[in-house]
Amino acid sequence: MQLQSLLFSSSLILITLSTITSAQLSPVQPPTPTAPAPGFNTVPLVPTTPSGAPTPTVTVPKGPTIDIVQILKKAKRFSVLIRLLKTTQLINQLNSQLVTTSSGGLTLFAPEDSAFSKLKPGFLNSLTDRQKVELLQFHSLSSFIAISNFDTLTNPVQTQAGDDPQRLQLNVTTYGGSQVNMATGAVNATITGTIYSDNKLAIYQVDKVLLPLDLVLPAKSPAPAPGLASAKALPKAAKGNSTTAADDSGSDAGDTDDDKALPTDASSAESVKVVVWMNVAVAVALVGATML
Repeated sequence: MQLQSLLFSSSLILITLSTITSAQLSPVQPPTPTAPAPGFNTVPLVPTTPSGAPTPTVTVPKGPTIDIVQILKKAKRFSVLIRLLKTTQLINQLNSQLVTTSSGGLTLFAPEDSAFSKLKPGFLNSLTDRQKVELLQFHSLSSFIAISNFDTLTNPVQTQAGDDPQRLQLNVTTYGGSQVNMATGAVNATITGTIYSDNKLAIYQVDKVLLPLDLVLPAKSPAPAPGLASAKALPKAAKGNSTTAADDSGSDAGDTDDDKALPTDASSAESVKVVVWMNVAVAVALVGATML
């Protein structure tokens, strides 16, 4: 009986050892992958870099940039304004204002070609580069103004040309909320239509070139320097001594005449010697004639 129990225990031990050995020798097989469902993308939408930061696979495009020159070209009749914007390079500044997030927008007054033809012949060519920039900046405001909001502006309206209320004044008057007139002190103009308008840029057509007084009035004369003022005062003080100076000059002239009467150079001395010897010779001849 004990022998049978011992044989049974030994059999159990052998079965257990064989099971463990086969489990260690036979690797676990991975499950067979299943095919992805139709239309399912297996590529990650946002791949990550080794540091763990996500890298976008597609760059989100920015909104379409606004080009003022292209808008004016499509509207036509603004070739002179386009040429001025390009030659002065002010167009780069205006376009950059539109893409600046802190910018309040831009309002541009655009005279058509017929408005420039009303200017005095040769006026544009007589302007310096600085004056051309000032003229263009006088046609732009640093904020977006809808056609119905011009009555909210305070006169004089400040343009991008500066804030001089005398030489750069622009006064706006509205009638009925749609008609807008502008006065610069040199010209009166009217907005005749809207060329382009969105929530960032407004371009309005005007019937005349907005001439600021700064380009019409004479240029400001700079104050004279203190040194120049004192130098200009000196001749006035000298006028009081004109008599004395005349007397001194007269005496000097007399001295000069006396000096001229005296032979001082070598040629004059030789002339004197010749005259003396001639006189001696004449005297000797007269003495000889007397003795005979």
